[in-house]
Amino acid sequence: MSLTFEDLPLRQETKAALKEHGFASPFPIQEMVLPIALADGDVIGQAKTGTGKTLAFGIPLIERVIAPNDSEWQGLEHKGAPQVLVVVPTRELCIQVAKDIDELANNRGIRTLAVYGGRAFEPQIDSLSAGIEIVVGTPGRLLDLYRQGHLKLKEVSRLVLDEADEMLDLGFLPDVEKIFTSTPKRSQTMLFSATMPGDILSLARRFMNQPIHIRTQDNEDEGAVVSKIEQHVYRAHAMDKIEMLARILQADGRGPTIVFCRTKRTCQKTADDLLERGFRSATIHGDLAQTAREKALNDFKAGKTDVLVATDVAARGIDIDGITHVINYQCPEDEKTYVHRIGRTARAGAHGIAVTFVDWDELARWKMIDMALKLGLPEPEETYSSSEHLYEVMKIPAGSNGRMVKAKTVKVDAPPKVERMTEKRERTRTKKFKND
Repeated sequence: MSLTFEDLPLRQETKAALKEHGFASPFPIQEMVLPIALADGDVIGQAKTGTGKTLAFGIPLIERVIAPNDSEWQGLEHKGAPQVLVVVPTRELCIQVAKDIDELANNRGIRTLAVYGGRAFEPQIDSLSAGIEIVVGTPGRLLDLYRQGHLKLKEVSRLVLDEADEMLDLGFLPDVEKIFTSTPKRSQTMLFSATMPGDILSLARRFMNQPIHIRTQDNEDEGAVVSKIEQHVYRAHAMDKIEMLARILQADGRGPTIVFCRTKRTCQKTADDLLERGFRSATIHGDLAQTAREKALNDFKAGKTDVLVATDVAARGIDIDGITHVINYQCPEDEKTYVHRIGRTARAGAHGIAVTFVDWDELARWKMIDMALKLGLPEPEETYSSSEHLYEVMKIPAGSNGRMVKAKTVKVDAPPKVERMTEKRERTRTKKFKND
């Protein structure tokens, strides 16, 4: 008989929140981490994305927080000062983690705040002043608020570092060390990372107390791709990629899809091209304002769009179930990026399809990725949008072309806007002739 959340020594409110949001039994990483974390032990959790890490650390955090509704609240010396701090590398992951924790914590009156850049300081400062028990934030904004005196860290007793290897890649390690040294009352530290580079292990040795190292993958499988992902690689011509992409997006069974590009410019152009061809696409990249990035992500989650075109940095932390296809429009830089990208599909044990386009000048890079991951696909087949094998393998209906049949339904406001612009030009033109 498998373990359920009802079997664990949790508060009734936590069990009720888990049940309300459809969580019955823990995933492997949760089942391994929870007994240690609930006993206040330090944990190093090594697991791939999409394995349920947020609940693995979120549940123990919620259990230990003293909420305004709790009897112990009156005994707190600094009421409303943050008790828990979760540090994450990206804005998108910050929003997602804060949402997941809040869903389980708010029935006890626990206040959770997401703190990240690209947003005005004032609302975050106001929330901190009103009182917050759990803060989830990105390193830069956390330190800005700390240095300004708005974020108090001296009462933080539990600290979590999520996706630590991404933090290292983005150059946040000095900021993370500063955060660690600014939490003197820390009694529990949890660190989660897909890989364990030397700098991360050094950080753990310096700031953690006899941590227990938990891994959910086999030793020989470290860095390998998720086995349930069906992978296809095509040698594609740069001018034909958009045509190939448009046809793959019409494949049978294709659901929500993420398209990855290396550059912000290609990302925006690809999304615009897809919109013009009738696909419900949106984009996320570094040149967009944070509000635009959040709207694109929320529309994608809500099903208003079903193709999200993203750069690697912007896509870190996107945790959405139900992604059926991941398409590498531009070949990834290395094997780690490849694994990260395609890991957006086949989450929580589901099936997924990954497609990679390799241009002629990207062949050397792809061979290095293939060799590192032992994929057995060193020589991608030369493929065009008209190739029969593309239609057959990707299950594209015969007769599909580079446009969606229902193009007119995608942007219903576009025709009236064009008409209004045309009328305006016509009135201006008529007026000019009359004046002449």
